[in-house]
Formats: sequence, structure tokens, C-alpha cells
Amino acid sequence: MSSGRIPELITAALERVARLFRRQPGGPAHLHTGRKGEDIAYYFLRRQGYTIVARNWRCKGRKGEVDLIGWDGKILCFIEVKTRRSHAVATAEAAVDRAKQAELRGMASLFLQRQSPRPQSRFDVVSVYLIPGADPEIELFKDAFSWRTMSGKRRL
Repeated sequence: MSSGRIPELITAALERVARLFRRQPGGPAHLHTGRKGEDIAYYFLRRQGYTIVARNWRCKGRKGEVDLIGWDGKILCFIEVKTRRSHAVATAEAAVDRAKQAELRGMASLFLQRQSPRPQSRFDVVSVYLIPGADPEIELFKDAFSWRTMSGKRRL
């Protein structure tokens, strides 16, 4: 077993223990799905060599959040994670529409105000499918959209 898998297994075990002690459901099912997808994406990106520096980053006084922020080499990546339980409707990454992109650009801009010098950056999207009875499907779209307009998606 690789050492990179150990934290992932510990997190899963702690989540199972936490479920045993919960007195009532912890919110809507879609929030649990989203959180699980973000956890899966986090460990996937670490295995891809990313160094994650923030999760669910928010800025006081502004609506929205960035799911994950991490370094891919010398590039600072603002990562949106989209999780679905089926392929029945539009793809998960299609949910990162113009409005969501604008929100992410605004949040990224605020994050970068605290960075000196300003690093090279990009926006990535991770799609996670949690289909019952199957292993999670994960797809990474590096440079999914630009600071100004939509660009071609590069799959990895």
C-alpha cells in the first residue's frame, strides 16, 4: 500500500465513525454527495502531484467559494469540483457555466491579491461520478476556462 493512500483510508474510517455518532441527518443528500466528491477529487489531485493549499476557500463579504486551490508545479490552480450520481443529464463539468466561471474568477482575483508576486494561475475542473455499485469516475480538465472567456478543455 502506498503512503499516499494512508490519509485517504484514515479519512474514510473517521467519516464512518462520525456517522455512528450523528443523532440526525447532517443536511440534504446533495451536500453529502458534493462533499464526498470534493474529498475524492482532493486525493486524486494529490496523486497527480498537486499540492493543495486551501479547501472551500471563502472571502468575507463575498458570496461563493473555491472548492480547492493548489499548485500544479509552478502554476496556482483554482479548482471547481462537480459531482454527480449518474450520467443521465448533462455532464458534471457543463455545470460550470458562465455565471459560475464569473464567480470563480472573482474569488480567484481576491485570493491572488494576497499573493506577491502574483503567480501564474489557471482554472481547472474535476468531474466526479459516484454511480452506486461502481468505482468513482474522475476526470480532470486542466485550464478548463480562462480569465476572460471560455477556452478549449484539455482532458487528462
